[in-house]
Amino acid sequence: MRSILRVFAFLVISAPVWAAGGLAAFTDSEASGGLKEALSQGASRAVELLGRNGGFLNNDKVKIPLPDGLAQAEPLIRMTGRGKDLDELVTTMNRAAEAAVPEAKTLLANAVKQMSVTDAKNILTGGDDSVTSYFREKTQDQLTKLFLPAVKKSTDKLELSGQYNKLAGQAAGIGLVKGEDAQIENYVTRKALDGLYLMIAEEERAIRKDPVGAVGGLAKKIFGAL
Repeated sequence: MRSILRVFAFLVISAPVWAAGGLAAFTDSEASGGLKEALSQGASRAVELLGRNGGFLNNDKVKIPLPDGLAQAEPLIRMTGRGKDLDELVTTMNRAAEAAVPEAKTLLANAVKQMSVTDAKNILTGGDDSVTSYFREKTQDQLTKLFLPAVKKSTDKLELSGQYNKLAGQAAGIGLVKGEDAQIENYVTRKALDGLYLMIAEEERAIRKDPVGAVGGLAKKIFGAL
């Protein structure tokens, strides 16, 4: 797996290696284009998996749990007969994430289109999470701004969300709750992005394991010449 990527990295970085490997017909642009095909497919697949009914709620790897502040109080809340409110909140948080994720598709696609040869070199010579790190760096701030209003619209419908925000805001002021979790919509947005990047990471690992079987035409030609 790693040996394939090393050779592909050299393909992008070093023209002499191309000739030695029978890849002289490919330009830097074509080589990076092959990588872009792979990344486009991986990102699209991650969005497809998460941005559907049950994409978060039915996937234990990314399912959004109660914030720590509520999770700690969960036994007491359920004893008071409000367990259904907690269950409804979990469902709403995950449904909100599922509804928001499709909005990421365009930004992820743009991040791939804007990738330079230098970016490609860094990805190919980086670790197993280099693709995920690239997407996080290029899209996280924009996706946060994009997701937040949609998530807030969903969570604002629940009484428990408002109660949590009020209490967590006070608790955050004295250090009992993380500031980033003081508003339920911020918490859900952050967890939605974590889930998205996690799934991109899984797609990345699949591509690294079986690149020829996972990518499109140009990428298959590039990998096939190695």
